[in-house]
Amino acid sequence: MQTQKRLPIGISDFKKLVEGGYYLVDKSPFISEVIESSGEIILLPRPRRFGKTLNLSMLRYFFEKVEDKAEAKRRRALFEGLKVLEDSESLEHLGKYPVIFLTFKDVKEAGFDRAFFKIRSLVREEYEKHAQAIKRSGLTPMEEREMERLLLEEAEQPLVENSLKRLSKLLHDACGIPPLILLDEYDTPIHAAWVGGYYDEMIGFMRNLLSGAFKDNPYIFKGIVTGVLRVARESIFSGLNNLDVRTILDERFSDKFGFTIDEVKGLLEEYSLFKRFDEVNEWYNGYRFGETTIFNPWSIINFLDKKKPRPYWANTSSNDILKELIVEGGVSLRADMEKLIRGGTIESRIDENIVFPELKGSRKYIYSLLFFSGYLKCEEQRFIDDTLRCILSIPNREVRYIYREIISSWIEDSFENEKLNLMLRALIDGNIELFSRLLNEFVLTTLSYFDAKGKNPEAVFQAFILGMLLNLGNEYEITSNRELGYGRYDVLVLPKDRKRPAIIMEMKSIAGFYEEEPEKAIKDALKQIEDRGYDKELSARGYGHILRLAVVSDGKKVWVKEGRQGPRDA
Repeated sequence: MQTQKRLPIGISDFKKLVEGGYYLVDKSPFISEVIESSGEIILLPRPRRFGKTLNLSMLRYFFEKVEDKAEAKRRRALFEGLKVLEDSESLEHLGKYPVIFLTFKDVKEAGFDRAFFKIRSLVREEYEKHAQAIKRSGLTPMEEREMERLLLEEAEQPLVENSLKRLSKLLHDACGIPPLILLDEYDTPIHAAWVGGYYDEMIGFMRNLLSGAFKDNPYIFKGIVTGVLRVARESIFSGLNNLDVRTILDERFSDKFGFTIDEVKGLLEEYSLFKRFDEVNEWYNGYRFGETTIFNPWSIINFLDKKKPRPYWANTSSNDILKELIVEGGVSLRADMEKLIRGGTIESRIDENIVFPELKGSRKYIYSLLFFSGYLKCEEQRFIDDTLRCILSIPNREVRYIYREIISSWIEDSFENEKLNLMLRALIDGNIELFSRLLNEFVLTTLSYFDAKGKNPEAVFQAFILGMLLNLGNEYEITSNRELGYGRYDVLVLPKDRKRPAIIMEMKSIAGFYEEEPEKAIKDALKQIEDRGYDKELSARGYGHILRLAVVSDGKKVWVKEGRQGPRDA
């Protein structure tokens, strides 16, 4: 019986993977596609954990010129049996170029200075790697001084910003051939800077570093840049007329990151799990790059290892930005989230250029970020007045779990789970006094964290309640801001078992909206339920018991009052 190869969990170095005898999915046609591309600089945004670092590592070992003949032979052996060696044009480029390779995937610092020092250290490592060849070719006194400062990590910011351009020229002069520049996860420092509050400093630095490397630089063969997003407006790629951007909407390079259906089936067959394809398909399929169906490779590899379907991708990085966008989004965004979680679709404009400072105020940018980051997929796309619009849905069960967890964790972070369950039980059992008491405890320990007295306290409070109600599970349908009767209700809780009570909630906030006492707001809320006929339509649908609740908050205290019972409730 043939021994199964080891699974490459967390291995992003191509040489280590091949020489270590790990299972390898052949993505070597990526090399040929890079060579064939007319773009001198290629930007390839893909979701995290979709093989970007491993693919750039593969490019490095294929293209990199090494002086040691034995090492050059070992480099070629890495590709034995792979498709790229069948391509005679690609073979002409094997071991031909000096390579500059930086990965920014670990630059996730809390402040700009620490991030700068880390990037400067990465630059130093590249100069160190090429120092012998460069010094052999001879340097001017100025070049020697600058290189010494970079090697000692004493270089100031302007010198570091220009370091890749200088290194490419030095390598071109030393080797007689232009280098290949590989920059992996270029936007990781930008993402960290947005979260950490030093966004403008990092944007300026990265703009100068990248434009120095790629703009009007005659000393490079090609540049390949990967990340999750294309960061725009701040002109990080301004003036790069030779830039070829290939996102997940494009057919080109569509099957080079992530696993195709055939690749997944091959893996399942190899590890005697083919019968579980449907299960794997439900959990990890759903992505569409160009016209190609793609599976999440990180999750597939972990499933093969542990043989249990779990949300492996969910635990690979922080979802803080996603959580912040959902919690602070408007009413329409929260309604969209409810619809998506329940398997529905939404339509939105999609912009390939992400503008971080405008995220919170733009539905277009929020959904563009979620789409390009792998949290949504495009079911159908069309252009209207030269604007791309997509029908969006949650890709699979794993990603749906992430949305549910974000909403649940918002609630549970500051409140004991046992009390949460008790409060929800009190609500569906109609024990409004107990529900009100526990909800007030809840507000004191949790809601203040979400700025209940901010610009729109009623919207924040409603999102808070909706997040809490999602913990009721699949036995209840939770919706908000939908048309019913003669108006739009705030929150509706419908049990699948119609013998249980349906619950209508009308919410009011007296935190900065109007000055009357809570009794007036409660009266207004209950009158609104009655005047708009919400309960009558529910009765017509067959719900015999209907709870009509006015829920009023001032940001610190909550009042819950049940309205009159209808004739069918008595």
